[in-house]
Amino acid sequence: MKKLTGYQKGINLGGWLSQCPSYEKEHFDTFIVEEDIKTISGWGMDHVRLPIDYDVIETEDGQPIEEGLKHVDDLISWCRKYGLNIVLDLHKSKGYMFDKHAVPNPDLFFTDESLQKRFYETWDRLIDRFGKHKDIMIYELLNEIVNPDYAFTWNKIALTAVTRIREKISDATIMIGGVRHNDVKSIPLLPPPYDENIVYTFHCYDPLCFTHQKASWVENIDFELAYPDSIEVYQEKSRLINQEQGGNIFTTKLETIGPDYFREIFKEAIVFSKKNDVALYCGEFGVIDKAPIEDSVRWLEDFNTVLCENHIGRSYWSYKKMDFGITDEHYSSKLQEMISILTRI
Repeated sequence: MKKLTGYQKGINLGGWLSQCPSYEKEHFDTFIVEEDIKTISGWGMDHVRLPIDYDVIETEDGQPIEEGLKHVDDLISWCRKYGLNIVLDLHKSKGYMFDKHAVPNPDLFFTDESLQKRFYETWDRLIDRFGKHKDIMIYELLNEIVNPDYAFTWNKIALTAVTRIREKISDATIMIGGVRHNDVKSIPLLPPPYDENIVYTFHCYDPLCFTHQKASWVENIDFELAYPDSIEVYQEKSRLINQEQGGNIFTTKLETIGPDYFREIFKEAIVFSKKNDVALYCGEFGVIDKAPIEDSVRWLEDFNTVLCENHIGRSYWSYKKMDFGITDEHYSSKLQEMISILTRI
């Protein structure tokens, strides 16, 4: 299976330039600083994933916001200094984001050609600005396409974006994810890669009933759940919540959750990867800070084991805050153990 060298062990910088709790200068100047990148490098990570929202770097009419772009420049400088690579992830485009509370009608993006045109133009500007850093950067087209009804449409949009980027830089590494929130089982719905510098990405918070327990934004999930436990228990809890991201638990024939569960749900993507000689990358995974910490570490050990078995690059969600922050107080007693797991290859 093709290996994504330099992107095997990373962490997300969620909440800085995307899903921002504040758009004030103080937030952007202090949420992530050079010392954070030094820390991440010191842990033994090889890259960071940087989610960015279009409205941090562009005005509504598409003009560049220099102050926002400068933060990406700063990150690039810090990463070069401390030997880290970067996944530049467009987390929100004008008219599209996975969070329906942030964009009331995200499906409009797939039918409105003006929004698609703006998406291409945003990438034109990003490549013009940051394409020269292709030696340490992967360009991720768009975070988490949700509606599976638009799988074919998204493939066409992604192909157009890739073609435009290729006109500017022939060998930039471009990352593309599938539908259902980049579900791993959506990888086979993507077409064979455009060329050898395409990477396919997925996100995995399976089983959602465990990793998102007590999450305020998920309905009917105000319960505590252990890891591991029987598949029956996980299925029972999963029936209570929105199965948009939690449906994989109902496809398994296993009796107990564990590494074999992840081997099973990754299987089709791995077969696809080998057949098409395309590297896979897990751009997000983690456990909410409301879950029992010992169980969270066990989940992380099992999940990471299967990623390492298959040389799948990955980026943990997230470095700080965002309900999943590894450096927050909740994880302080297990931080070193978690870092040891996350930096294993």
